[in-house]
Amino acid sequence: MGFIKKQLDDYGMTEQAIGYLSNITMIILIALVCILANFITKKIVLKTIIHIVNNNRFTWDNIIVEKKVFHKLSHIVPAIIIYNSASMFPAYQTLIEKAAVTYIIIVTIAVFNALLNAFEAIYRSFEVSKIRPIKGYIQVIKIVLFIIGGIVVISNLIGQNPLIILSGLGALSAVLMLIFKDSILGLVAGVQLSSNDMVRVGDWIEMPKYNADGDVIDITLNTVKVMNFDKTITMIPSYALISDSFKNWRGMQASGGRRIKRSVYIDTNSITFCTEEMLEQFQKIHYLTEYITTRVEEIKAYNLKHQINTESKVNGRHLTNIGVFRVYIQQYLRNHPKIHQNMTLIVRQLAPGENGLPLEIYAFANDINWGVYESIQADIFDHIFAVAPKFGLRPFQNPTGYDIARIKESAEYAREH
Repeated sequence: MGFIKKQLDDYGMTEQAIGYLSNITMIILIALVCILANFITKKIVLKTIIHIVNNNRFTWDNIIVEKKVFHKLSHIVPAIIIYNSASMFPAYQTLIEKAAVTYIIIVTIAVFNALLNAFEAIYRSFEVSKIRPIKGYIQVIKIVLFIIGGIVVISNLIGQNPLIILSGLGALSAVLMLIFKDSILGLVAGVQLSSNDMVRVGDWIEMPKYNADGDVIDITLNTVKVMNFDKTITMIPSYALISDSFKNWRGMQASGGRRIKRSVYIDTNSITFCTEEMLEQFQKIHYLTEYITTRVEEIKAYNLKHQINTESKVNGRHLTNIGVFRVYIQQYLRNHPKIHQNMTLIVRQLAPGENGLPLEIYAFANDINWGVYESIQADIFDHIFAVAPKFGLRPFQNPTGYDIARIKESAEYAREH
C-alpha cells in the first residue's frame, strides 16, 4: 500500500485522490490474487487430487469427490487471502475480517455437511447399512453442526463469546424442545429401531393404520418411506413404528418359503364310505396306489380280528372318500416341485359350517416372489377342484341364478309329465 501511495504522490496528486486510487488499486490487486489462487486451486491442485483419487484402488474416495468435498474446500483459499489483506484497510479492517471469517465458517460447515453426505454414501455401499441404517444419526449430527455453526457466525458478527449465546439459549430450551419435538422423537425411535433390528431398508412391512403395505425404501430421522405395491408412497413417522403395531415380512423373505393357507369347502352331502368300485379306481391313482393297498389290508385284518360284520358300513373300520381325498392332496403336495418340503405341510379338516366342510391346505411355496407364489397357489387349487369329482366329492357353492333356473325347469318338466 505504501509503495502505491508513493508512486501516486510522485505524479503530484492530492492526498484524497491518492487515498481513493490506492484503495481501488489494492482492491483490484487482491481480487486478481484471489482469482489466481482460486484458478490454481481448482485447475491444478483440485485436478491433481481428483486424478490421484480416480487412479487408486480405493472406491470410497471417489464418493468424497462426487460429493464435492474438495470443491467446497477450495473456496476457503480466497477468503484467507482477503482476511490477511484486511490490515491494508484500517478503516474497514474489522468489518472485512468479520465478513471473511463468516464466509470461512459457512464454507467449513458446507465442507463438513458434504463429508457427512459422503460418509453416509460410503456406509450405504456396505450390506450392513440395510441392517443398521445411520441416516437418522447423520441428520442429527447435521442439525447439531448447523446450530453450532449458526451460533459461531452470530458470535463472530456481534463480537461476543459463543458461550454467552449458548447460555442464553438455555432460556429457549422449552421452545427448542417444541420445535424439534418430531426430530427428538424420531431420534429415539431411530435408536430403538436400529438397536432392536425392527426394520431395515428393503423390508416388506404392513401397517394398516397408515395404509402402508410395501417395501421400505428409506429411513430418515423423522419418517420411514414405504413404497406400496400399487407404487404409491406412504410416509410413516419413525416413532409410529415404536408406538404402534406393524407387520414385518422379513422372516418370510429370509426363510425362502411363503405360506399357503386356503380351504376348499366340500359339500357334506357328497361325503360317503368308499365302495369296492371306488377303491379299485383310487388304486389306479399313482399317489394312492400304495396307500390304498396298505390301508385296505390293514382294515380287513382289523375287522377280521374283531369278527366285525362288514355287511353294514356302520360296523368296523372303512375308508371314506373325504379321507382318501385328504391323503391324495397331501401326497400331491409332497411331490409338488414348487412346495417347500422342509416346512410345515398339513391338510386338515376344520369345523364344518353352513358352507360345508372346510378342507384346509397349510403349506409353503418355495418361491417368495409374489407373482410366482400366486401362480403356484392357483395351480394347486385348480388341480384340487378338478380332481374332487373323481373322489365323488362336490365343492360347496351357494345356489346361483343358473342353478335356480335348472330347478325351475325340472319342476315344470315333472308337472308336464
